[in-house]
Amino acid sequence: MKLIVAVVQDQDSNRLSAALTKNDFRATKLASTGGFLRSGNTTFLVGTDESLVPKALELIRENCRSRDQMVAPVSPMGGNADSYIPYPVEVEVGGATVFVLPIEHFHHF
Repeated sequence: MKLIVAVVQDQDSNRLSAALTKNDFRATKLASTGGFLRSGNTTFLVGTDESLVPKALELIRENCRSRDQMVAPVSPMGGNADSYIPYPVEVEVGGATVFVLPIEHFHHF
């Protein structure tokens, strides 16, 4: 048994959720925030048999895309202004960060 923890950008969340459901994966969705841009993410928890992990990873890869986005930097508040960039910059966002963890016990009540 494995636990897949996938952190995906909110824009990919509904598409991934539909793909997991269509392929008979049960998933718990958690709203999350974090990372460099402090933007909204969705964290999926998927418990599955070890033999189905490659299929789940394929679905995540197919439904979570990286994209470029223009970001206006936040001005430093009392910080070091030497490293402050006063104009928007293009950064890559999206995709998925995935962890696959071993599960010793699984109970469904």
